[in-house]
Amino acid sequence: MFSGMRLILWLWWGWALYWLLSAIRNKATARRESLASRLTHVLPLAVGAALVAWPQPRWSALAWRLWPPSPAAYWIGVALVSVGLAFAIWARVHLGGNWSGTVTVKQGHELIRSGPYRYVRHPIYTGLIAALLGTAIASGTVHAVIGLAIIVVAFVRKLRTEEDFMRATFPGEYERYRTEVPALIPFARPAKPTRR
Repeated sequence: MFSGMRLILWLWWGWALYWLLSAIRNKATARRESLASRLTHVLPLAVGAALVAWPQPRWSALAWRLWPPSPAAYWIGVALVSVGLAFAIWARVHLGGNWSGTVTVKQGHELIRSGPYRYVRHPIYTGLIAALLGTAIASGTVHAVIGLAIIVVAFVRKLRTEEDFMRATFPGEYERYRTEVPALIPFARPAKPTRR
């Protein structure tokens, strides 16, 4: 029987293993990204993940509980982690060998308008944010919520980059797609281009 956060940890380890194996298998299809660009996404994600997963931080203020531990908070967290990771995996499987770790809304060089992209413009990120929210709820600590906030900010920056790329690649088609398909991450909508 799993206890405490162990079940959630096992779910995340399963996701990490799945992600690693699928990324290795499809490395040739990923659009190349500069090291500096990749680090601007990876470093905040690593810091945020470390904060979310940190069991006993040394600084007492980070260990403060925002709500008392309860079975309700724990099982809500487990449900959100399970649903979020399942949604992200479904999106990843649907994309198959055409998935790109940098720009996910493409298949070959065509805009995807089916499968998970019929419902959400950024299904992998949406699933991961739901799973991270579940982890933070189950943890109920200041450090988990701060970690979640850092990861959300990193994802939003990456999503804006992706949306700018898609708008430049498929100008009219992507604008239509963006208005038809709601985002579960509404604050990730790109800023309107400035006129010169």
